[in-house]
Amino acid sequence: MKYSVLMTVYSGENPIFFQQSLMSMVNQSLKPDEIVLVKDGIIPKSIQIIIDEVNNLTNGLIKEIQIENNVGLGLALNEGLKACKNELIARMDSDDISLPKRCERQIKEFEQNTSLDIVGCPVYEFIDSIENVVGIRKVPLTKDLVKKYVRRRDPFNHPTVMYKKSKLLEVGCYKNLRKNQDTDLWLRMLNNGYVGINIPEILYYFRFNENTYKKRKNWINTKSLLSIRYKAFKLKYCSLLDFGIVAISQLCIFILPAKIQKIIYRKFLRK
Repeated sequence: MKYSVLMTVYSGENPIFFQQSLMSMVNQSLKPDEIVLVKDGIIPKSIQIIIDEVNNLTNGLIKEIQIENNVGLGLALNEGLKACKNELIARMDSDDISLPKRCERQIKEFEQNTSLDIVGCPVYEFIDSIENVVGIRKVPLTKDLVKKYVRRRDPFNHPTVMYKKSKLLEVGCYKNLRKNQDTDLWLRMLNNGYVGINIPEILYYFRFNENTYKKRKNWINTKSLLSIRYKAFKLKYCSLLDFGIVAISQLCIFILPAKIQKIIYRKFLRK
């Protein structure tokens, strides 16, 4: 099976991290057919040099999509989705690292079960170097557990997923949301009959730092997530109890000091 890789890049990227991320997809054991790279706004020369070098190295593997002004992750991904020529698309973030067999394992799942629409995996969370793993974000493995899990938490690590282009187009792709675009997408897809699983192997390194806590501890993120979860309750995707637990949890994260948030995160939400 052929597949596309879908990435976005913007002006604030760290060139070293971006190069590591891009090369981790170039060096997959099962090579991608193309890497669709959406430039979300004008990018610095240091990033463009890396793109050009990798493109020369791979004989034009990268398909560049330029968006004039920064529009945010969701809308940038939608532009990339339209440009992908393959049905199967592997997401990738521009500062993380995929292990070499990640896409090969995901393709194998799609080959063995044609009813699948989304395949993800757990991640190692690391700071600075992949030798410094600080946590593991586990996710539910079976389709039934995934559908149950989505009522309160994200059942996939967004940048790890491989999904079917046609299914995203059917549900309207990503919505124009400032935060939590993936939460909204999983709720819509899984509650409209699409099937997702996670493979048990950890095949992805997710870059984690102190700013990760700060990004989650702000009102924009909290308000966005509560709005998405409330809409899911109104559509009967989850119960009032499910929504209540999510709302209390998110408000606590927003209100509690960062030190307490970090303890809760490491002791209860990660391994």
